[in-house]
Amino acid sequence: MEKRLPITMNQKPIYDIIITNSFLKLGEELDRLETNFHKICIITDSNVIKEYGDEVSLICREHSVETLTFSFAAGEAQKNLDTVKDLYKFLIESHFDRNDFLLALGGGVVGDLTGYAAATYLRGISFIQVPTTLLSQVDSSIGGKTGVDFDQYKNMVGAFHMPKLVFSNVSTLSSLESRQFFSGMGEVMKHGLIKDAHYYEWLISNMYEICEKDIEILIEMIYRSNEIKKNIVEKDPFEKGDRALLNLGHTIGHAIEKHKNFELLHGECVALGCVAAAFISYKKQLLSSDEYYEIRDMFVPFYLPITICDINIAEIVANTKSDKKINNGKIKFVLLKKIGKAIIDETVTDDELKEAIEEIHYEEGQD
Repeated sequence: MEKRLPITMNQKPIYDIIITNSFLKLGEELDRLETNFHKICIITDSNVIKEYGDEVSLICREHSVETLTFSFAAGEAQKNLDTVKDLYKFLIESHFDRNDFLLALGGGVVGDLTGYAAATYLRGISFIQVPTTLLSQVDSSIGGKTGVDFDQYKNMVGAFHMPKLVFSNVSTLSSLESRQFFSGMGEVMKHGLIKDAHYYEWLISNMYEICEKDIEILIEMIYRSNEIKKNIVEKDPFEKGDRALLNLGHTIGHAIEKHKNFELLHGECVALGCVAAAFISYKKQLLSSDEYYEIRDMFVPFYLPITICDINIAEIVANTKSDKKINNGKIKFVLLKKIGKAIIDETVTDDELKEAIEEIHYEEGQD
């Protein structure tokens, strides 16, 4: 089973998203990009290389002049300029030129870091996304946002740089530990909440199959999430308008992520942020209480948190001030008018943020 989703800008094709259940067609896609005449550097991490490094390297070697691999220690802590510097050195010493390719094999950390290196090495080199986690397959690999963290400030250094191909092999999700898989569901649920109530209802209806990682259902889910993001990105590639809607749950989510020193996974923080944003929407009388509680409770079947303990609320509010979505000193906060309809609001106050974080906070030992 395979699905193809073309991304266009100004009615010109930019790249394709391929969603399938193996790496068998990766070679054909590399041929389309004419990698046979160039070198490929596979960039991956210490976990993914053990699972898929040999298989993907073999395919790339058959469709390139030379294939090399650069691997770094897995984890968000490595998503920084020091790792990028090491990658630059590797590329320079391996004589990669502007016509060669980087291939990101891994999750969001690998994809974001590779994309940023591709955007800046020799003022721009082609790169390919081969995402291996649910979160990267439904979100971070698509749309050309690249970047690294800077002194614990998430994604504060980055660039817009579109890939030449996104190749999602859904079978890689079978090797993901459960927590990592369900982290991706935070972004999936977000897509339904901001743009498509029918898709959101479909996710709830197919809850069991999703949790059981049914391949056909996962391919359909990833395709529909990609379609939502594609439609937004094509209209607003550089986040001047509606693309900001994709940040539902991210302002408070990123603040919690930083506050907890990345102990929580990104999708877990997005889920908490979505609950907080839905609560603010309810308090602003955009959502009814029934709608708020439905949104909150529907994260639970996907093993995502809706409350958090052991936090400093004032510090999390302060962390939102370093969010990169600040516009003229005001946070571009994403709220919900209803399921499937998000809006951008710049009137959210510190008191409202505080109340929303209090809503998702509980004390240990509390019933």
